[in-house]
Amino acid sequence: MTGFSNVLGRLTRAMKWLVESRGVKWGTLVSGVASMLLVFGVASDTMYGIEHGGNLIAYWHISLAWVAALALGTTFVGSALYLRYRGRFWNRLAHSAGEIGFMFATLTLVLGSMWGKIIWNSWWEWTDVRLVTFLVVWFIYAGYLVVYSATERGSDEVYASVYGVVGFITVPISYLSTRLWTPTFHETTVGNPQVSANIDPLALMVSLAAASFLYLYLVGIRIELHELEDKVLRLHSPRR
Repeated sequence: MTGFSNVLGRLTRAMKWLVESRGVKWGTLVSGVASMLLVFGVASDTMYGIEHGGNLIAYWHISLAWVAALALGTTFVGSALYLRYRGRFWNRLAHSAGEIGFMFATLTLVLGSMWGKIIWNSWWEWTDVRLVTFLVVWFIYAGYLVVYSATERGSDEVYASVYGVVGFITVPISYLSTRLWTPTFHETTVGNPQVSANIDPLALMVSLAAASFLYLYLVGIRIELHELEDKVLRLHSPRR
């Protein structure tokens, strides 16, 4: 058990170094600029046979959706490790990733609605299984943030971690929904050679990298804020 604790400690330090490193900050800047240049300078604005500048929204809509799933997956892992080892860092990581993931999920819904109006002439469609299941994910993680804020630093904060573990089941269900049920609008993209969205692969990959770097950068900032909050509380707590 001691050996595993040492490994866990190294992993904690490695993750803290990753999210706080200069490489992440520079990666955010460089990949973000590269994404803008590729999307606006190289990528075609014709998708599904419709020519419209608003189609370029798709590159960030898709990227934010994938990174939102990564962030919420981090909340799952952080919550599980907190339940097992009670390390304060894992609780901070789970919440920080949950906040950023919720923000990215919100932007995914907003940008997707804007793009849907262009492609399908509809802001929202309740018959589309991907839209509905992703909205469920959004509500689930809004609930996670509420539970966390209600139990933070209390003896019952374990509830937020249980929620973070159980709630994650909605994420793979949403991402597999176009395979599990018949989609109305959204096509199955991964592993589907018949996909007709006409997405430029390079612009999409760079945009995905930019969203990933931004996620790491924001998580690092949020963890630092958590640590600052803890220091302030320790300074103001009565000494025994």
